[in-house]
Amino acid sequence: MNIASRPTAATPPPNALITEAVQLIEEAGPLDDAAAMREAMARRTDLPGRIALRAQLLGQRLGLQHELARARQWAPWIGLGLVLAIVLAGLGLAGSVVGGAERRINIMAALVSLLGLHLLTLLAWLLGLLLPLRAPRLSFGWLWMTLTARVAGGRQGQAPVLMRAATRLLARARLLPWALGLVSHGIWTLSFLVVLAALLFALAFHRYTLNWETTILDPQFFLQAVQWLGRLPAVFGFATPDAGVVLAPGGMADAAGQRSWALWLTGCIVVYGLLPRMLLLLLSVAMWQWRRRGLQPALDAPCHRRLAARFEALAPRAIVDADPGAEHPPAPARPLDTGDALLAVGFELPPDVAWPPAGLPADARALRIDGSAEARRTLLDTAAQLRPRALLLACRAAASPDRGTERLLRELLAHCGDCGLWLLAEDGGAALPETGVQRWRDWLRDCGLERIAVHARLGDALAGG
Repeated sequence: MNIASRPTAATPPPNALITEAVQLIEEAGPLDDAAAMREAMARRTDLPGRIALRAQLLGQRLGLQHELARARQWAPWIGLGLVLAIVLAGLGLAGSVVGGAERRINIMAALVSLLGLHLLTLLAWLLGLLLPLRAPRLSFGWLWMTLTARVAGGRQGQAPVLMRAATRLLARARLLPWALGLVSHGIWTLSFLVVLAALLFALAFHRYTLNWETTILDPQFFLQAVQWLGRLPAVFGFATPDAGVVLAPGGMADAAGQRSWALWLTGCIVVYGLLPRMLLLLLSVAMWQWRRRGLQPALDAPCHRRLAARFEALAPRAIVDADPGAEHPPAPARPLDTGDALLAVGFELPPDVAWPPAGLPADARALRIDGSAEARRTLLDTAAQLRPRALLLACRAAASPDRGTERLLRELLAHCGDCGLWLLAEDGGAALPETGVQRWRDWLRDCGLERIAVHARLGDALAGG
């Protein structure tokens, strides 16, 4: 009976995004959706399809589809602009490293300038992945989403709502850091490729003097730093300057020493910059492909459960597995040997509905069962032992009565005096309007079970039996 347990067709991401955006808008206040509800009820037969179509119809009225189309149109251009900006910045950094008039490169300053921002943003992304934090603002992925929403929606458009909806969908599917990583790692990968190409071209066709400079640090510090940083690049075949090259006065190493400096700098950029971004980019693509099916609306959310009840109220009465042409036998006679017990049964209630409810008499026997055959047998055995004067069966008003429900009620009537149905709204607490229970009354009348009273409030059920 739980909405979340019903089989659902995969909702395309654009439809899921519109559905989530409409839900966000309705959190501020309900929308006039009577026409959308009727049209969705007439055109779709499954609950997920009805919820999605209702959201699409409301989205068209609110301009969400238009904003989404604008965002999808602008998104590639915003991404291209960010790529161009980081490439130009990379070229600028490479030029600042190798473009000096004296052609002298401070090796440590070059390494920090080329890897500093990359390591900072990478650390922020990893923290957002490992810790339950909000989406990291310090990433090109987040900047891309923000700029797209601003350019596509302007100051008063619905693009910010769509961005919040996309963020919530991605977070629910555990895809938010990976989606942002797709953009961020992609931009950084391209940036490092351009920087490495410019750096290698300059080092291949110009002569540079690579050294380090300091005023307060001990030379042994640089020796240890170079050797420690060079261990991982050495695995990939990049040379590491030896102690004589590192400690050469004024950086005046011979040609072989200068070549080892250049290879060390290139290896550090490849191993600590390019390779992590490329690997994380591939991992982000794999995670996106793996978890993208999770980009679905949360059909077990209270708002969607309320929609399910409203759709059920609009539906004509129906028995989901009716036996055409079958005649219903008369209801069992009221037994004469009942006791004084009151048996209250929660039948196939959602897990978040508390049972027994507040207001139930203290001497009442409370029982909660699911729809399994064993649970129904337990209920019948309990009713046969207690022979209660009154039995109260609570169930969801949005549930569809079937022949199994009819058989259970007939068997219970043989063991109890009075029998009543208490119909619960989707939130488990609010009472239904009287019109919301008419479908059940009509069904009971058609089954010949008029003896069972139907109530929308617990007080009426306890008073009326």
